Amino acid sequence: MADPDPELRLAVQFASAADALPARAQIRRWVAAALEHAAEITVRIVDAEEAQSLNRDYRHKGYVPNVLTFEYGEISPGVLGGDVVICAPVVEREAREQGKPLQHHYAHMTVHGVLHLQGYDHIDPADADIMESREAAILKRFRIPSPYSS
Repeated sequence: MADPDPELRLAVQFASAADALPARAQIRRWVAAALEHAAEITVRIVDAEEAQSLNRDYRHKGYVPNVLTFEYGEISPGVLGGDVVICAPVVEREAREQGKPLQHHYAHMTVHGVLHLQGYDHIDPADADIMESREAAILKRFRIPSPYSS
């Protein structure tokens, strides 16, 4: 069962020279909104080179992803651990291509990564429906439209 107000230990790292990065306080709000369990999380915003290197080294994929989640499971009793790595240039490009505000897309990628950290997935269509519904509900709290509605 989800904890109604889970404890959060959050580190935010900016390893990108991109403009218009979200503020640490905003990232904390997005993470906290998506959190269902006590957690220790690092959110790192990176450039394309680092994202591609991580994707190649840990996922054995050659492309530059928008977000990567590294789940460490329970790092202490009842506390999940993990890293969410967001690629600034990809998020900027996708926001532009999708005609959405950049901060909305950062919010989506942050929420998406935190849900993955807690075991949500979107490979199976039924699981994707659950995850996408959860994302849309969380984003709605920030007055951000569902990224899945047309």
